[in-house]
Amino acid sequence: MTSLSEQQGEHPGDPTLPGGPTEPGGDTEGLRSGKSSRLGDQIFRTLSVGSGILVSVIIALIALFLLAQAIPSLAKNTANFFTYQGEWITTGTELKFGIPQLFYATVVVSVIALILAMPIALGISIFLTEYAPKRLVGPITYTVDLLAAVPSIVYGLWGILVLGPALVPVNEWLVGNLGFLPFFSEPTQVANMSTGGTLLTAGIVLAVMILPIITAVTREVFIQTPKGQREAALALGATKWEVVRVAVLPFGFSGYISGSMLGLGRALGETMALLLIISTAGPMNFNLMESGETFATKIANNAAEFDSPAKTGAYISAGLTLFVLTFLVNAAARAVVTGKKK
Repeated sequence: MTSLSEQQGEHPGDPTLPGGPTEPGGDTEGLRSGKSSRLGDQIFRTLSVGSGILVSVIIALIALFLLAQAIPSLAKNTANFFTYQGEWITTGTELKFGIPQLFYATVVVSVIALILAMPIALGISIFLTEYAPKRLVGPITYTVDLLAAVPSIVYGLWGILVLGPALVPVNEWLVGNLGFLPFFSEPTQVANMSTGGTLLTAGIVLAVMILPIITAVTREVFIQTPKGQREAALALGATKWEVVRVAVLPFGFSGYISGSMLGLGRALGETMALLLIISTAGPMNFNLMESGETFATKIANNAAEFDSPAKTGAYISAGLTLFVLTFLVNAAARAVVTGKKK
């Protein structure tokens, strides 16, 4: 009778038989590759966690720096930081400064930009992923992405020298025919309609600037829509638009919102373009024909005069508010995306 090892054909240690230690794919090599794979996973995990912690620490340090610089000036501020709308006084022992006008202008131009850019970006993304011929996808994608490479100051020059004057007749028509609305009433404080340097112009320029960001993120998410979902909808007799509505849009909604919030972050902190278009304080009356100052333009406009810690801290307090505002916007976007996934 043969032994059990002979019946099973196993000869441990024989390098010529299957499973031997020198055969490629054998148990020993499999164990080695498994250990190597686990080591690679550990290294990657360590680097990923470390990168996340590093970014969080940097953000925390920035917040601490802004607080440390702003608190001494805020302590000397004799006006209400959240309600004072008068002229900033940043010299002497008694300071007076506040952010409501800056907050108003920043939010208004950013909201205008989102209202204009989001539908256009969504339409471009749907067209490129679902309807456009393959020979057109590349050139159109390249053209839209190229908008992100244009410097901010070029957008500003285009806005004040080209778009602004071109919108003057439009502004006059809006005031003449829709002046009963608060958005298009006759300017009362800032005479800027002759140059086109209005909040409306600034919002349009910002919309063009954030369009490639929203489009790129949305397009990439739409492309990832599972093929099975598309084919299932088509098998049920759905039209092309119905496939987009029941499969592509629900799947890519979170990416669309994320891209929009990235664009909003760019709009909230934009400086040079807006500095050339709107740089004078305006009233808080929701009139798009007026001008205004955002957080970023206010700081940039006065950066050359930072000659004392008190004055520097006053403007850094505006930067701290913008930092908090951006953080809250990103947190809200994350909450929307998380809620949609559930």
